Parts: sequence; C-alpha cells; structure tokens
Amino acid sequence: MNASRRRFLKDSALTIAGTSLLPKLMVEENKKRELVGIQLYSVRDNMKTDPLGTLKQLSEMGYQYVEHANYVNRKFYGFSPSEFKKNLDGLGIKMKSGHTVLGPQHWDAVKKDFNDAWKYTVEDAATVGQQYVISPSLENRYRTNYDELKMFLDVFNKSGELCKKWGMKFGYHNHDFEFSQKLNGEIMYDIILKNTDPSLVIQQLDTGNLYNGGAKTMDIVNQYPGRFMLVHVKDEIKASSGDEKYESTILGAGIVNLKSVIDLIRKKTKNVHYIIEQESYQGKTPLDCAKEDLDIMKKWGYT
Repeated sequence: MNASRRRFLKDSALTIAGTSLLPKLMVEENKKRELVGIQLYSVRDNMKTDPLGTLKQLSEMGYQYVEHANYVNRKFYGFSPSEFKKNLDGLGIKMKSGHTVLGPQHWDAVKKDFNDAWKYTVEDAATVGQQYVISPSLENRYRTNYDELKMFLDVFNKSGELCKKWGMKFGYHNHDFEFSQKLNGEIMYDIILKNTDPSLVIQQLDTGNLYNGGAKTMDIVNQYPGRFMLVHVKDEIKASSGDEKYESTILGAGIVNLKSVIDLIRKKTKNVHYIIEQESYQGKTPLDCAKEDLDIMKKWGYT
C-alpha cells in the first residue's frame, strides 16, 4: 500500500468518526441553551393563597424558570409587573413565558390595530422579562368557521409583529379540539400551522392535551419538525372522573412515551423551553408532584 492510499484511508476514517459524533455534539449544544421550568397552573391553588411562599418553595426545589397563568388588570398574581419581577429576581427565578388569551376583543378591525389592553399585555410581559407571550385558547367562533379562523390567524401574525418590537415572540398553545375538529375537511391544527408565520408565531406543544383530541404526540412532532420552541411536558393516564378521557399524571408514569417525545424534539430544535405541567395529582399534593416531576426531568438529563 503506497503512502497516498494510507493517507486517504486515514483521512476517510477520521471523517466517518467525526460525522458519527455530530448528532451527539448537536444534542450537547442544545442542552446548553435549553431550559426547564414549571407552568404555575400546576400549583394554582397554592399560588392563589400564597404566591410568594409558593415561588420560594419552587425555588428551593431547584426551579429557576416559571411560566405564569394569571395576568389580570395588568398584574401578575396580584403584583405589578415590576413588583413581580423584583420578587422573582430575589428568588433567583426568571419568567420567560406566560399565558394570556388573545381574543377578538383585542383587535380593532376598522383601525387594523390592537386595543390598549393587548398593547399593555405585551408591554407588561416585556417588563417582567418574558421572551414569549402565549395565547392558550381560541374562541368558539373560530372553531366553527374556516374564514373567520384564517382571518384571526392573521391577527396572530400581527401579534407576532407587535411582540417582535418588544424583543419577544408570540405563540399559541394547543388543547385537544385542534386535533379532533375539522374545518373544510382539514384538521384545525394543520390550518393553524399553515397560516401562521413561524418567524412570528411559535407553537407551544402540549404533549398531553392532544390525546383527548385523538392525536399522538410523536406523530405531531414528526409531522412538524422544528416548529415547537416551547413544550408543555405533560404525561397522561386514563381519567378517573370528568368528561375527558385522559388526565395528567407524574412524568413518565403515563401513556405519552414522554422521554422519547422530548428527546426527539431536542434533536430537531434548538433552545427549547421545556415547561412541566401537571393538573391532576392522584392523591398527592401539587407541590410534591412538582418536585417529583423536576427530579424525573433531571434523571432524564434535562437540567
């Protein structure tokens, strides 16, 4: 074997070895920039009676990020944006995202502009330190009329433009109806993703909610790679009561195949925010569940 052939084989082997390491290196790079937090709706009763005490307990568990579910009269859990941020800073917690429903009452179709209430929503989100303003629902009128839904999805894009001016992004969070209902023969979730600009409107995928709509999380992640910048990390079991077929449970204890789902998202998307959410507790306390869920995420290599 001559020297040039030996050099070629050596270089080829190094190239193959380097290529095989790429997926692992990409995952490691993603892990450096992603974050794990909790949706405060998981501990909603505690936040209602003692918001600061509850945040302190979450901080002591190891939570460094939270997502709000309470913005009323320009206040977060009864505190002004600057007051709430100060309280969060004192506990070493950041609030990168929050849920506030964008509805038809926020958009003036004649002026083609948002009203002050929505402008304040975006401004206050920026003040408290959010990166994402998430709308977690759709009015019933948009669930039954294709043209009205498409019109309002353009308002979503305009909200994205408004948030961009404040250095943030707008997003939408799914429930179950987006997967169980069709308009003009098309699944609602497909309509939403096709008619929102990914650069302006991100999607927060709830890994549990869609099961009640008859969908499977892994199928949706494969169908829309790279579209989910935020994820509600939620597992599901058969519901013990109520109208829905499934209810949330401790992560990894249900039917979602959760670790495989978030591992797949990690491979396909950078800088994902993984937000733990559990709404049903099977006899445990919400705070005990919050601690157990975070410990599981740590075990899975997500903190």
